[in-house]
Amino acid sequence: QVRLVESGGGLVEPGGSLTLSCTAFGFSVSPYGVTWYRQTPGNDREMVGSISAGGGRTNYADFAKDRFTISRDNAKNTVYLQMNSLEAEDTALYYCKAAQTGRPVYWGQGTQVTVSS
Repeated sequence: QVRLVESGGGLVEPGGSLTLSCTAFGFSVSPYGVTWYRQTPGNDREMVGSISAGGGRTNYADFAKDRFTISRDNAKNTVYLQMNSLEAEDTALYYCKAAQTGRPVYWGQGTQVTVSS
């Protein structure tokens, strides 16, 4: 079955860290750029950051710069979102999208991150 699956979410205290994974099943993620998004109830989806297919280029939203890092391991068919210095405002459903011109677009179902003491 072709799908993207996010994992690694959970409950973390303010100031803590989490690393999320976005793993592709049924297709190779290596030709795809991958973007991480987040969304809270009642709010629009916002981009967290992205990584190019080769991993050489990353791009981050202002709130993610200096705290979040996106990386990929194409051998494991996985893209990561490392999040440090987490704040309550980072609480959201985080999900990933794989996209590349001329190829199908894949979305994951998301993993919940809750930052609370």
